[in-house]
Amino acid sequence: VQLQACGGGSVQVGGSLRLSCAASGRTLDRNLMGWFRQAPGKEREFVAAITRSGGMTYYSDSVKGRFTISRDNAKNTVYLQMNSLKPEDTAVYYCAAGPGGVVTSLRSYDDWGQGTLVTVSS
Repeated sequence: VQLQACGGGSVQVGGSLRLSCAASGRTLDRNLMGWFRQAPGKEREFVAAITRSGGMTYYSDSVKGRFTISRDNAKNTVYLQMNSLKPEDTAVYYCAAGPGGVVTSLRSYDDWGQGTLVTVSS
């Protein structure tokens, strides 16, 4: 599966951005789609995930209530709507796909996109 993420950019505190991740290839066996982020000098961390049906969504505590993950299976695309952005949201955001497992674990994801940079300034 190939993943192409886009939508990053620079925004001020309190602003919004929507990230997109288009998948191609053998997507039918990728039940889980997720977003992770990595800030400079920090480890990559879980942000949000969604099952193939869209029936289950998962969020880290740091983004819950501000970010929304969704997917359009007809377009093989996953979205991350980010509202009320904070400086601590600044990071490179990666989309990922996997068959399933522990949604917060990097090991549950086999395929990774190239990352898109989000910068939030005060």
